[in-house]
Amino acid sequence: MNAELEQSLKLVPPLPGCYLYYDKNGEIIYVGKAKNLKKRVSSYFHKKHDRVKVAVLVSKIEKMEYIITDSEVEALILEAHLIKKHKPKYNILLKDDKKYPYFLITDEDYPRIIVVRKKNTNPEKGRYYGPYTNGRAMYSTLDFLKKIFPLKQCKTPKFSNRPCLYYHIGKCLAPCQGKVTPEEYKNLVAQVELFLSGKQSELIRKIKTQMEEYALNEQYEKAALMRDSYMDLQKTLEHQKVVYEDTRLNEDVISVIYEDGIFAVTILLIREGRLIDKKDFTYFVENEDKNEFFKTFFQEYYSALMLEYPDKIIAPDMELIGDKQLYQDWLEVISHKKIKINYGKTKQGKELALLAAKNAGILYDNAKLKKLASIRNDFNEVGVYLQEKLKLENFPNRIECYDISHIQGTNTVASMVVFHNGMPKKTAYKKFKVRATEGKPDDFLSMKEVLERRLSRLGGKNWERPDLIIIDGGKGQLSSVMEVAENMGIEGIDFISLAKREEEVFLPYQSKSVRIPIESNAMYLIQRIRDEAHRFAITYHRELRSKSLKHKKS
Repeated sequence: MNAELEQSLKLVPPLPGCYLYYDKNGEIIYVGKAKNLKKRVSSYFHKKHDRVKVAVLVSKIEKMEYIITDSEVEALILEAHLIKKHKPKYNILLKDDKKYPYFLITDEDYPRIIVVRKKNTNPEKGRYYGPYTNGRAMYSTLDFLKKIFPLKQCKTPKFSNRPCLYYHIGKCLAPCQGKVTPEEYKNLVAQVELFLSGKQSELIRKIKTQMEEYALNEQYEKAALMRDSYMDLQKTLEHQKVVYEDTRLNEDVISVIYEDGIFAVTILLIREGRLIDKKDFTYFVENEDKNEFFKTFFQEYYSALMLEYPDKIIAPDMELIGDKQLYQDWLEVISHKKIKINYGKTKQGKELALLAAKNAGILYDNAKLKKLASIRNDFNEVGVYLQEKLKLENFPNRIECYDISHIQGTNTVASMVVFHNGMPKKTAYKKFKVRATEGKPDDFLSMKEVLERRLSRLGGKNWERPDLIIIDGGKGQLSSVMEVAENMGIEGIDFISLAKREEEVFLPYQSKSVRIPIESNAMYLIQRIRDEAHRFAITYHRELRSKSLKHKKS
């Protein structure tokens, strides 16, 4: 620590605010906020850090500045602003390679509804609604809106003395030709805003009232248009799942999965007791802290929200959100209303949380498939990296992985899964009943038996020779397998093991593990193969245990 930095640390006050760290080039590398700046900043320099990223950050700090605020909420708002402005290297920056679209109701005498991607740089002004994470669903909604709310379609009139085709097919009221009064058009825009805000029940009531007024005034053509819109909306509402009888309830229900470098978030939007939409977000990330990543996501999503804010947010758990009161105060500042955060402890809350979790699970599985597909497309690159990093004799085209499963030594089984060019080859999977250790749990002996049986079949029908064998376990399991291979005179096959606790890769006859970057495609592939072997072994073990229980009962 240099003298200037050391002196700066002594002057930090015990007040709320933001702190900025600079590197030797004068670049801002990290921005943080704190309720007590002195205590928070001191923690970086006066204790040992378990996370590698934080330790590296501290080693790069050459200068520190701070900005005092009146409250922690103000510090939170300022922190978000500074991060967006400076994009510091060591802050979590959400990148999912997508620019989510918004609806924009333009600020014109007769507004239009259009789709925009960049709300900050878009030259059009008006009221935004979004973001929308499903582009196809968004454009379907836009088609529906244009059908029942015939707003102006063109920025400038196509003709000076007559309406264009949109008027004749019922998709525009032709305000450019005076076919609709400003008041009627204003009411139509208000109806669109109610729909986009999720206030369908209020919208239905307004359309019905308008329809009845037109009928009383003998404006039957306009009443018929209102009737058609009313019927279309009713049909739409029938397809929306009613989750609460209380139509006053407006909630966002959030579910998060963070595994294998994939951060998947699903948000269910409940408005007026109905599930009206689902937002999905997927990030392929480095080895970030789950809680910090979620807080960053939470702040970015709700600060950019252009839809109606909910009255309540059901968050995944207390640890993820951290200081609940702080975020409730922050939400009140940005939304101008009180928003409660809870964790779905009620019966209805648990049901919604489960529904959100199911959707997040599907999102996560799809992200895994996408990542595996990218590995398949780039397998030559991944294979070369593994070959060099692990000093393999062979290029790992065919990889086999083995796992043992049992409960206190009973029904001990093993699995063999096969990946070819980075993708699972399920027709080549094998199951083994382990005989030598029944009733006497011994994973080393079990693995030795399985590998003896497998290696004795090398070259046999449906037993292709592997390039690489992965053992689920540490140095001990790998040593027992190498003993088998030596005794059988097996050559030309590479062996490694993967220890789950620290995700360490061990090579034969080496005491130190090999570290592969946790966020890399190579590590993801190895983990995916290991997890598949584990899943296959557990499934087989459950089958045998179920048969044993049925046999005992009979």
